[in-house]
Amino acid sequence: MVNVRIRLFAVQRELAGTRELSVSLGDGATVEDAWSALVAAHPVLAPGRPSVRFARNGAYADAATVLADGDEVAMIPPVSGGSGVRLLELRETAFGPGILEELGARLADPGDGAVVGFLGRTRVTAGTPAPGQEAEAARHAGRSVESLSYEAHETMALDVLTTIADEIEARFGVTGLAIVHRLGDVPLGEASIAIVTVAPHRDAAFEAARYAIDETKARAPIWKAERFADGHVWIGAPARTGPADEHGRTREDA
Repeated sequence: MVNVRIRLFAVQRELAGTRELSVSLGDGATVEDAWSALVAAHPVLAPGRPSVRFARNGAYADAATVLADGDEVAMIPPVSGGSGVRLLELRETAFGPGILEELGARLADPGDGAVVGFLGRTRVTAGTPAPGQEAEAARHAGRSVESLSYEAHETMALDVLTTIADEIEARFGVTGLAIVHRLGDVPLGEASIAIVTVAPHRDAAFEAARYAIDETKARAPIWKAERFADGHVWIGAPARTGPADEHGRTREDA
């Protein structure tokens, strides 16, 4: 058996009525198994699964991470900023058809008159190859993309998304924000990123959503490969390390 200590925070702690509990799992148990054991003990936590992230022994961990005896698993509920709510997540499971409505319902309150949603979907046409991938891209010229594959430096990506959320709050006054990005293989036509912003007025919500997608694509350490029938091509450009100014200049331009 594998004995694991589970820690709960914020809304999870309040709903479960405890800060931690110990569970015994079978050999080869994963972080997801620890979540399932937690929900078996406290079913009230089950609806929060889409927005929960996990940490194993103080470091972010994937749900498929195998646990060892004595491990600590922290259930990380959505982080919040200002008076609103932030949902910043990297997700390996497919988005449901109502992802934008789901996120909007979690974010908006009676003071919000605007909810803006954006979905980024995989498309059949190829993008711009990353530096060094030009020859491989030429080999697939004229062919249709069959799927996309994403990987990330997960801890750093979430840190960057938090920074972007801070900038959105400072620039547009928007504190209700969701950025949810897929990892792994994403079939053609499925969504790979969902962004929702909520605000009292539409201008701020629209501007925040545009900023969120543009900065996420330019700065978050999330990599995309276009997959073809007989190979793949990595897509993208060197990452920006900070936001552009009002003239479009960045620290890399200095």
